[in-house]
Amino acid sequence: MKVAIYSRGLDKEHEEHLIILLQELQRFNIQAVVYVDLLAHVQAINQTKYTVQSFHSHTELDETIQCLISLGGDGTLLDTVVLVKDKNIPVMGINFGRLGFLASIGREALSNAVDALVHHTYVVDERVLIHVDANMPLF
Repeated sequence: MKVAIYSRGLDKEHEEHLIILLQELQRFNIQAVVYVDLLAHVQAINQTKYTVQSFHSHTELDETIQCLISLGGDGTLLDTVVLVKDKNIPVMGINFGRLGFLASIGREALSNAVDALVHHTYVVDERVLIHVDANMPLF
């Protein structure tokens, strides 16, 4: 199994949760592909020397990616959806933010989330993304 991980960036307080995620992925022999801006952070705290690859853009996300894990709040999850585009890759939002209307899985549930991913005991909630550009005069 191969998953991608995206985040806008992590605060120091979230490092322990990233370590837990990496350990869980390693425990199930899941290959991780990490967004390039997050890679240096992962390498700095990677105590298990778990090998990860990196990706720079949506063009590097292919059919081998079975899930993209978004670490952050709802804004990060929306960025993740834009990154995935029309690739039909499911997105799992882990809430590292405050509210988490869209990224509703709490960071304390990381182990359970990875377990559900591995054993396919999850529900896919289909969403539609709308993009609107408008050129309207300002009053």
